[in-house]
Amino acid sequence: MAPPAAPAPTFDKPLNLPLSREEIDRINTYLRDQTPETILQWAVEHVPGLFQTTAFGLTGLVAIDMLSKITENPPPLIFVDTLYHFKETYELVEEVKTRYNRDVHVYKPEGCDTVEEFEKKYGQKFWEADEVTYDYLVKVEPARRAYEELGVKAVITGRRASQGADRATLQPLEVDSTGLIKLNPLFAWTFPFVEWYVDANKVPRNKLLDQGYRSVGDWHSTVKSSEGDTGERAGRWVGKQEKTECGLHVDYFKLKAEAEKKVRSLKCCTRPTMTIVLQLKEKALSEQQAAEPVVASTPTVETTA
Repeated sequence: MAPPAAPAPTFDKPLNLPLSREEIDRINTYLRDQTPETILQWAVEHVPGLFQTTAFGLTGLVAIDMLSKITENPPPLIFVDTLYHFKETYELVEEVKTRYNRDVHVYKPEGCDTVEEFEKKYGQKFWEADEVTYDYLVKVEPARRAYEELGVKAVITGRRASQGADRATLQPLEVDSTGLIKLNPLFAWTFPFVEWYVDANKVPRNKLLDQGYRSVGDWHSTVKSSEGDTGERAGRWVGKQEKTECGLHVDYFKLKAEAEKKVRSLKCCTRPTMTIVLQLKEKALSEQQAAEPVVASTPTVETTA
């Protein structure tokens, strides 16, 4: 006869914040062995100030669908509109709102409702001039503004460990440097599980996923995955092997300080921001080259193969 199962641990309802390291470990020890549905049910019952941030990727859509079956009052949705999403993504947002009868809190770059307004302020193709500051302006700052205005204490994310890189050691529940709780209900699911759930439950999905895209972000940093490229986030930030996150899941204070310093240095000028940034980079390169010791050059001999 098998021994009786140990009783499930109990937690405060709602949790007392901020959570201690010991309490975080205790929660993860319990949640680590639970299904995504159980993790979401636990979060709805225990976590105060709970919202769901989503760019309407497959994992986020699965969580939306699961929550629709768990509770009549699911955590509110937050969508950070960078202004540079594909039209298919915007169409998907409307489809989800209709399918699940949900409202969505939409946050855009501060003071900008359109691409034209953003580019008038920061220049065209700002992501090429300064990607870190771009990520802060279109993703991180709007998200933090949403958290402050809406009273967000915790967010449900669509991150999974099988996505690799910084997510490889993902836990069910984490607390970032700002004290924000991040709940990752599908942390242990692989992509085939996600696809199975989407198909079995007829969950809405981005039409681009049927056109060769594996992961969808801004149109300027997303391409179709190439043959043999099987990574779950294939096609994102092509040619930038060191980049695995858009800014929402990196050190907020470090990114904020770096971005705001650059923005302050640019606001004193009236020329387009992109031109200024490129000129600053060229100047820095020139100064670096000027500081290097002069080495006598040797004649160059042109050869042919």
